[in-house]
Amino acid sequence: MNTPTQTVPASFPVPAAHQRLPFAYLPEAQALAAARARLGAVTEWAAVIEHARPWIRAVREKPAPFWAMESLLKEYPISSAEGLALMRLAEALLRVPDVETAVALTADQLGRADFDQTDGGVWAGLSASAIAMSKKFLPGAEEEAGLLKRLGARTVVAATVRAIQLLGRQFVLGRTIGEAMSEAASQRKALANLRFSYDMLGEGARTEDDARRYLASYANAIKTIAVAQGTQTRGPESADGISIKLSALFSRYEDAQRERVFAELLPRVWSLIEQAATANLNLTIDAEEVDRLELSLEVFEALAARISRTYPHWRGFGLAVQAYQTRALAVVDEVARIARDHGLRFMVRLVKGAYWDGEIKRAQEQGLAGYPVYTHKPHTDVSYLACAQALLGHRKVIYPQFATHNAGTISALTRMAAQAGAEPDQDYEMQRLHGMGDGIYREVLADGQMACRVYAPVGEHRDLLAYLVRRLLENGANSSFVHQLADEQVPTEALLGSPLEACATGEHIEAFPLPHALYGAGRRNSTGADLTCLVQRRPLDEAIANTRIPPVPEASTAQIELAMATLQSGFDTWSTRPLAERAAIIRKAGDLLDARLAEFCGLLVKEAHKTLGDCVAEVREAVDFCRYYADQAEQRLAEQTLPGPTGESNTLRLHGRGVFVCISPWNFPLAIFAGQVVAALVTGNTVAAKPAEQTPAVAQRMVELLREAGVPDDALILLHGPGETVGAGLVADARTAGVCFTGSTQVARLINRALAQKDGPIVPLIAETGGLNAMLVDSTALPEQVVDAVVQSAFRSAGQRCSALRLLCVHEGIADGVIEMIKGAMAELSVGDPALLATDVGPVIDDEAFTGISRHVERLRREAKLLGETVVPAASAAAVPRLVAPIAFELPRISDLRQEIFGPVLHVVRWSGDVDAVVREINALGYGLTFGIQTRIDSRAARLAHQARIGNVYVNRNMIGAVVGVQPFGGEGLSGTGPKAGGPHYLYRFCAEQTVTINTAAAGGNATLLAGGH
Repeated sequence: MNTPTQTVPASFPVPAAHQRLPFAYLPEAQALAAARARLGAVTEWAAVIEHARPWIRAVREKPAPFWAMESLLKEYPISSAEGLALMRLAEALLRVPDVETAVALTADQLGRADFDQTDGGVWAGLSASAIAMSKKFLPGAEEEAGLLKRLGARTVVAATVRAIQLLGRQFVLGRTIGEAMSEAASQRKALANLRFSYDMLGEGARTEDDARRYLASYANAIKTIAVAQGTQTRGPESADGISIKLSALFSRYEDAQRERVFAELLPRVWSLIEQAATANLNLTIDAEEVDRLELSLEVFEALAARISRTYPHWRGFGLAVQAYQTRALAVVDEVARIARDHGLRFMVRLVKGAYWDGEIKRAQEQGLAGYPVYTHKPHTDVSYLACAQALLGHRKVIYPQFATHNAGTISALTRMAAQAGAEPDQDYEMQRLHGMGDGIYREVLADGQMACRVYAPVGEHRDLLAYLVRRLLENGANSSFVHQLADEQVPTEALLGSPLEACATGEHIEAFPLPHALYGAGRRNSTGADLTCLVQRRPLDEAIANTRIPPVPEASTAQIELAMATLQSGFDTWSTRPLAERAAIIRKAGDLLDARLAEFCGLLVKEAHKTLGDCVAEVREAVDFCRYYADQAEQRLAEQTLPGPTGESNTLRLHGRGVFVCISPWNFPLAIFAGQVVAALVTGNTVAAKPAEQTPAVAQRMVELLREAGVPDDALILLHGPGETVGAGLVADARTAGVCFTGSTQVARLINRALAQKDGPIVPLIAETGGLNAMLVDSTALPEQVVDAVVQSAFRSAGQRCSALRLLCVHEGIADGVIEMIKGAMAELSVGDPALLATDVGPVIDDEAFTGISRHVERLRREAKLLGETVVPAASAAAVPRLVAPIAFELPRISDLRQEIFGPVLHVVRWSGDVDAVVREINALGYGLTFGIQTRIDSRAARLAHQARIGNVYVNRNMIGAVVGVQPFGGEGLSGTGPKAGGPHYLYRFCAEQTVTINTAAAGGNATLLAGGH
């Protein structure tokens, strides 16, 4: 037993932030070369294969039971319709509370598969008959509807639920820690050299209640294990233990909340460490996503420092390291350094990694410099072996735990360990997941020399969903060892092939384009910044500190007149410049802006009061507009030759209309301003740019940048001032050839009427206005995913986005739980100074907005049911004006929401019955900008999207952040005229068209035809 050597305070000091690891986005070739160099010479791989060959033969001769992963993947490969249906049902069916939705989900998933055509097997016998019946009894079958069909549907669903529950039992050791330990004891009777690390199932916390529930679950597990272990004195390496997830213990476990992490999370972890150390158990911190890696190491060292003072002889503290990260070797060395500095020995679990697809997508979406993970599986395998070599070299301060199901890797590891003089059990152990790799480890452990720890999930079946699906995806991929092991057609040599020989070569070896080349050889993706990386965040912080907002004078009536005359005169010259020249100028502007991310972020924080994340996203959107519209202009506006009769040529040309008036809003003062202006310019128009009254400095700086790129002074003029005078004057001017407007529906109507009343040409209006944007959530949706999407969509940017979520329609079967989780997530938001990384919600734009939102909230307090709100700290309220706390109310009906409130105010309505009727009610509101659908019923999502009279529909994600060229943005009805900004049809509206027909046979006949003979 370990006894504290001294009493220590509960609080943890917050260390100064510093970069511990190399840059996260090294070229993959460079990271792989470092791994290969560290690995050095490996034993002849032929010997590795021969060592592992008997294991493969034995597993294939004595197949695993029907419930094991190998058998399941053989029966229903994840790449098959049946495997996908099974995965989707496992993820969602058990949490659906109402029969109607359960029937719909089962019909949707099983209707696209053919479970009665499998090769047989016990699992097939268990489930296939019930599943195959679905096509006869579930809604959508050809038989007539009736009582029999209804009873049949319920029967099939009940059978499918039972099958999924049985599946879940194979991958969860027990529903409670007691049940799990009983099962562990049973398994030890067959294999005495098994150890267990219990993982209390659950994803990251979304609320404080979640975090405290997980903490209690961990604490109870440690207590139960300690009681069972008794007073034994063996070291923690050979004892059972627990794995904990830091994001489960604190809902805001992220770099932006460092101070709260040290103040709130670390004391919770310490309470668990005290229990584990006192009982001499082991406690391992599980790995998280890459953006938390530096923070995890900070937390780990802070805890290690206290352990060294309080439990200096305890050797049970551990950390998981993911070999798929390109910095994995650096992490291993850093953990060893921490151990040496604090006189400790850690347990380190080496895994391949569990969030690969998410890391790839994050890097692409954020426009990062590269990928923080290897993109080829053999590269990860080489990294794993290199990390293993490093761990064996550090074994005086690290107890390596090699988690793998790959027989080739196991063989190589044991040979490497023997070469290093490391003894099994004493110097290292193997690990596997419960329910996976049983067959291989049955053979590996047969001689009793090796020890293996089973990573054992514990929890109710409903809690296993996300875990199970992740395991199925990881191990079910065609390239995975577990999948190929089940396929007897794969030769042993191919199954155990050397990853070193399979490595890609060359300077650029990524499996797919780097984030900057996401859109192919043409348009370059805009450059982002990883705000969790100090090196990338520091320039932004410096720019914010040094930014001063310059004054922008308001335009007088005389200046408006002069500007319009100048632009009218400049049109002839600008419109006749070759299209390629105009496109090159706009593309250059995009490149200049891309290089000045920090400068424009400083302006956006200071003038528009945007948070850092929103600033980076907005600058990137403006860059994307420049590059996209330049490309689109060259592709779509070039002169076209049209077919026609012989002796005649027909040509279609597009050209600018004249002076375009661009009126942009304050909520996206750079992106929307730039998008409007460059679209008008690249099509050959000159532009009178009227920015929002609140944000003229951002617009002025963008105009300066466009001129630096080559836009002439007489092609673009900024005219700042009130909409009632400057904006109205520009719209009314006889020289205005078109208006592009983004703002309120009310102002759009005024512009439309003003244009209609003018004499002369009919002037086009491109209007993008607001919306009563709704999200529909059915009872198959994952509540945690819903809450993430709701909080981002409703409250990011203080709700000041035209795309923001205003109306949440949630099924009554899950409404109470979802609302409670949203309430808890809102309580964790930070409202304050937008210049601070920790701030989630900054102030609203001006006093008028603050007053209007406040009045609406006060009315709702009287007339609606308050669900929850964020508390604004008194210090923040005193230091930052116009802070509006995110708040949510419940309304009786969808129709009770009658106007858009441009702020962090969420309205919630419960629904039941006909889901299609909900969409009809949303359509009846008259707006049509954005719509969210949260469901696991694929056919339902497709049907509802088709029924919605809404411009942008988002399924199972948030509703904001449309990307140029990826999600063209714009609505219908009261939400705008179209065409969609950032889409392939946008530029046409800025153009006039001309067809030129020439009778080429006018002079004496058709020479071309005659020359061909007759």
